Amino acid sequence: MQAAETGLVDRAVTTICRVVLWLSMAVIFVILVANTVLRYVTGSSLQWANEVPELLFPWLVMSGVVIAAQSGAHIATTFLMEALPAAGRRILATAAWLIVAALYATLTVATFRMLEIVHDEKSPILQLPGSITYGCVMGGIALLSVLALKSAWQAWRAPVPMPRDPDAAPVPTAHW
Repeated sequence: MQAAETGLVDRAVTTICRVVLWLSMAVIFVILVANTVLRYVTGSSLQWANEVPELLFPWLVMSGVVIAAQSGAHIATTFLMEALPAAGRRILATAAWLIVAALYATLTVATFRMLEIVHDEKSPILQLPGSITYGCVMGGIALLSVLALKSAWQAWRAPVPMPRDPDAAPVPTAHW
């Protein structure tokens, strides 16, 4: 993603996800280290020390997934897009991103409907509701839907390149 394309939505999503990523990772690390030290020094451990990392791990994963999606770090197959003319790529990319956004929105709504059901499930020691983890997943999927809508908008607004001048020198390709 180019710096010029970075807007308010990108900065907000990146900031939120990075804060969640670093906080969850730091808390998990501190708790696991403290529990390990206690186990070796005193022979006992904190009872809740296993529950908190289990509750924070989905937050860590979802924030990483959103950051990876935002930076385009997921696996993609591009042979179909490369076979199309520029105008076709624009239309197909926009349609594909709109479908992805709709699917993520559907998952967000479905997860929201499940929150009431899983809210009654409590963690054994801390008695925290299961909706905390589902809320994290729902939030991550909602952010993915927003990013997909943004990508659809960018694909639609992308300029269609002019046909190349037949007298121009060909663009060299890499030989591996």
